[in-house]
Amino acid sequence: MTQKLLLAYSGGLDTSVILKWLISKGYEVTAFIADVGQDEDFKQAKAKALAIGAKEVIIADCKEEFVSDYIIPALQTGALYENRYLLGTSLARPLIAKKMADYALTHNIKYLAHGATGKGNDQIRFELVFLQFIPDVTIIAPWKEAEFLEKFTGRTDLLNYAKDNNIPVTSTLAKPYSIDENLMHTSYEAGILEDPELTPPDDMYKKTLSPMEAPDEMLTLTIEFNKGIPLKVTDHNNKQTIEHNLLAIFSYLNEVGGKNAIGRIDIVESRFVGMKSRGIYETPGGTILHKAYQDLETMVLDREVILLRAINAPKIGQLIYNGFWFSPEMQMLMQANQVSQKSINGSVKLGLYKGNVIILGRNSPNSLYDHDIASMDKLGNYDQTDAKGFIKLNALRLKPQKFIN
Repeated sequence: MTQKLLLAYSGGLDTSVILKWLISKGYEVTAFIADVGQDEDFKQAKAKALAIGAKEVIIADCKEEFVSDYIIPALQTGALYENRYLLGTSLARPLIAKKMADYALTHNIKYLAHGATGKGNDQIRFELVFLQFIPDVTIIAPWKEAEFLEKFTGRTDLLNYAKDNNIPVTSTLAKPYSIDENLMHTSYEAGILEDPELTPPDDMYKKTLSPMEAPDEMLTLTIEFNKGIPLKVTDHNNKQTIEHNLLAIFSYLNEVGGKNAIGRIDIVESRFVGMKSRGIYETPGGTILHKAYQDLETMVLDREVILLRAINAPKIGQLIYNGFWFSPEMQMLMQANQVSQKSINGSVKLGLYKGNVIILGRNSPNSLYDHDIASMDKLGNYDQTDAKGFIKLNALRLKPQKFIN
């Protein structure tokens, strides 16, 4: 009996070869393409998969859900992986895997496949979701199959197989790095970038201009929030307003952020499987919103809440990076963070200039800032003599420590 199989398909060299190889093993393959905002000709990718032999090709438009249910909730937490990386691929993978699991359950498909390697993080991100939502699933991961590894030792073997089987590919042996793209970011790794000392070529970047090419005039924006959701962006330079549509707002921030060189980072990071890897990322829209959230929360959140969020953010970043988006601990932390979002109301005015996001001001109806108390020119509802006892009490525990080196 022919087994039905659902393959996470991108249309690139690896998944095209894997599609053909799975068909040769007797599977009836449905190719699943998730549109998460990558620069892709989906009609061409579908035609290619069908020409290779896919039984069916599913193209799922996931852009709005990606922004509303993954990107914005992650940005609301302030999550950074290893204090620098705003995440991107690791936000898209659980969405894609969940969509695949839902489709498989609906169509009684027991076999799921992906093209991630056994060295990377994506294998974990896909498979944890597959196993969580379809416990009896059979996962086919060719890059961890002995037979596949014996046949394909590298890109040369893949290209030769594609040529022998009339699989059209745009990849060549000269391709210097790997690219992954979605609404949140574009990432670059492998190839020449595996040398951590090598400076990336200027023509590599797809989403952002370099600071040297960015405009000499600062672009001024105001971003308005309601309960942690960005509702409106006003572009003061171009007299333009984008509102009430998260996808449109985020896409616009990507566009203007890219033109102003916002959001490039070059890091060596710790993969979940244990090794270090070098990654280069462009996250223009995400970087702008991260800075805006970071600024507005200081005005509207209590200091202890800010501290707790700062403690939780690295853990949330780690959970996202490692593939635990749907885990119970992630659910708990995200629900706790939603309590803080009730106060994230107001606006942040900021400037974009040659790679910098410059905060220009903020206001909020939930502001905890009291001008009269904070002012050096007014007493306000504050008795300065109270500070004498406050300082004495805090010094009490320090006095016995004076002779300890």
